[in-house]
Amino acid sequence: MPTLSLVLNLVVLVPVCAGLLARAGWTASAFGDWTPARGILLSVYIAIAITSAALLVHPDERMTAALLGVQVIYKLTTPFTVGTLRNPVVLSNLGIAAVHGATLALIYG
Repeated sequence: MPTLSLVLNLVVLVPVCAGLLARAGWTASAFGDWTPARGILLSVYIAIAITSAALLVHPDERMTAALLGVQVIYKLTTPFTVGTLRNPVVLSNLGIAAVHGATLALIYG
């Protein structure tokens, strides 16, 4: 299950980061117009992707749990910080939080 969560991070983040870097049209509707805040979010996404890849190569259950725990917290708070459940990023965050939450339950169960 930890491997599934880390692969899920990469499957989602690689195209999202590529789209944000290229300033693809679809990113404006999902993330808003380009701002410094969106650039900071891109940096966070890149950090999560690099860490996920590193943990796939060199597995460490405690580090994986820490990464996924932080992700679950930020993903579960996005409906409140964004102010809607209708944003596609918010919806995908909730789905990913469910997978990562199940992984954490397995690790700590």
